Amino acid sequence: MSVSRRDFVERAALLAAAGFVPRPFPPAAAPAPRPAGFRGRPVVVASANGLRGVQVAYDRILAGEDPLDAVIAGVNIQELDPDDQSVGLGGLPNEEGVVQLDASCMHGPTKRAGAVASLEGIATPSLVAKAVMDYTDHVMLVGPGAGKFARAMGFKEQNLLTEKSRQDWMRWKARLNPNDFWLDHDDDLKIKFTTGTINMNAVTAAGDVASVTTTSGMAYKIPGRIGDSPIVGAGQYCDNLVGAAGSTGRGEANIKTCASFLAVEFMRQGLAPRDALLRTLERVVAMTEPRLLRPDGRPKFDLEFYAIAKDGRYAGATLYAGGRFAVCDERGARLEEAAHLFPR
Repeated sequence: MSVSRRDFVERAALLAAAGFVPRPFPPAAAPAPRPAGFRGRPVVVASANGLRGVQVAYDRILAGEDPLDAVIAGVNIQELDPDDQSVGLGGLPNEEGVVQLDASCMHGPTKRAGAVASLEGIATPSLVAKAVMDYTDHVMLVGPGAGKFARAMGFKEQNLLTEKSRQDWMRWKARLNPNDFWLDHDDDLKIKFTTGTINMNAVTAAGDVASVTTTSGMAYKIPGRIGDSPIVGAGQYCDNLVGAAGSTGRGEANIKTCASFLAVEFMRQGLAPRDALLRTLERVVAMTEPRLLRPDGRPKFDLEFYAIAKDGRYAGATLYAGGRFAVCDERGARLEEAAHLFPR
């Protein structure tokens, strides 16, 4: 998503016409300082649905591309895939049948961030979040304002509700009240629910870090609901001196603990990525309200985290056993088993 000065001037004019005032053209990031004896290696980690994307991001990093541009290209694969019903095109809609998307990103070398929430009609909210970062003095735009900004930036609108997702919404709607006038819809099929998201984090051989998270949010949510994905410090967070972390799963639990920020802070204190994520999950459990706990005191939901350190160490961790995450390094793209707090 890098642009020339001429492109910036043209887009600035469009933004001004739409009522937005862009900040000056962002300067090229200076090389990040490296501690004496620093030895890094490029690594990309993501939620399991990012298996295709981590390979794309890794290849771009090896080709010299900026780590944030690389991971956004990685998540764009899922955002533009109509069969992935948790992000972008084909995402499951809110209770009114409208697809509303959220995303946020951070760029370690420049210490910048951008986010959008409740964005409608644009399939790649990750790119709109980066445009907020690149062209405005803000961090987050939401709702109609985010849509207006995206259109001014040249993003093309489209209907994000695919027939597949519309049919799933109709099944859900038909079963809300057995005494209403809606007929049951394909009674033999189970209703789909998702809190699915894609998070992706990368570090280059020079130790530069970036992160992005994008989602269509909780299926059939109350219109306007946003989860953790567009919230910097919850859905994702990176610090170029330490590393990055991000999450998928129940966003409300993540928001209350600022969990991605917390995981990075644990790494700053010297914990390895795996230990930092498990410590973060312990904090999530401690902050879970009683109505969401099972009789044994464990959460009724799951939450997954992914992290990389500046030197290329990485990990994934979940509340319950059985989780996997995607990683790509010199050994290629693959799924690995995540650490966990509890047995399934």
